[in-house]
Amino acid sequence: MNTRWKLSVVASVVAVLLAGCGYDDTPVPEKPDEPPPPSAAESECDTVESTLESYDPGIGVPTGPTIERILRDHKLVVGVSADTYLMGSRNPETNRIEGFDIEFVRAIGEALFEDTEDGFEVGRDIQFRVITAGDRIPLLGGPDAEGEKHPAELDLVVRNFTINCQRWEQIDFSAEYYHATQKVLLRAELEETYNGTQSLSDKKVCAPIGSTSLVNITDPKLGGNPDIEVVQATNHTGCLIKLQQGEVDAITGDDTVLAGLAAQDPYAEVPPTCEGDQVEGCQVPITDEPYGIGVPKGQEDLVRFVNYVLEQMIIEDGGAEWRRAYNRWLADPLGPGDPPELRYGR
Repeated sequence: MNTRWKLSVVASVVAVLLAGCGYDDTPVPEKPDEPPPPSAAESECDTVESTLESYDPGIGVPTGPTIERILRDHKLVVGVSADTYLMGSRNPETNRIEGFDIEFVRAIGEALFEDTEDGFEVGRDIQFRVITAGDRIPLLGGPDAEGEKHPAELDLVVRNFTINCQRWEQIDFSAEYYHATQKVLLRAELEETYNGTQSLSDKKVCAPIGSTSLVNITDPKLGGNPDIEVVQATNHTGCLIKLQQGEVDAITGDDTVLAGLAAQDPYAEVPPTCEGDQVEGCQVPITDEPYGIGVPKGQEDLVRFVNYVLEQMIIEDGGAEWRRAYNRWLADPLGPGDPPELRYGR
């Protein structure tokens, strides 16, 4: 990717964010109110494995009232990102949202509608809603920042969505479809001497409102640094703009997201994972970030159907469909990857 494209892609994404062609975009405010970072909640899960357990799809194609309603309406409403390069972002040339996450949306839509009388078309049968990280749980019927609940507006959220115990109490999740880790992206001049979050004392680090990254980066039990000054933005594009304007020193988030940001800015670096005795110019992942697909609470039939599709992508033919999607979007910046294990037990 040439430098000119890297520097222009953020502006292109922002400029077309509200344009639509077969998509229903939710406008993203430019200057949001910044509530305090979310506080960590006590976990009620016994183990990491139990956190990742979802609903077994069973034998055959799952069905139920939620799936019947979606088929009757011939519409699947999905919350996605349009500014997370490589995961879910709008291509300025085609005006289409594309990326690793979107591959899973397409697979679910095709499995739902391909055998119907009218067949399957992405722009007709999938209604994309562009949402922020903070929108994910409220738009699935979970509590908003004030603790209030409203009827779910989305069928699914496929937006680099970390599975954890607190969120399981608010919504349902599919099985894990990708295993990310939380890392840090820095201004290039800081990369060579970086030796962990302790290098960021009294420095400003940005993350989107509503992301678990805000808590983790300052939690010493997770390798975070309480002396970091946290700065919030509506989304990762907002954080990148703050970095480019010198308002922050670093951005924290999942390695998938940071890889996309670094690809857009030649003056930003994601220090590699430390190996052996290496202590400078590298980083140890702060947390594991298992991605799942969010579903409104109580719609187990839809969760089972999503897991049925994930099995086809991750298990059949040695995970050929998953690997095709990974190799297209993430293999270049992140290196070789393997699909996660699907866990059931709820």
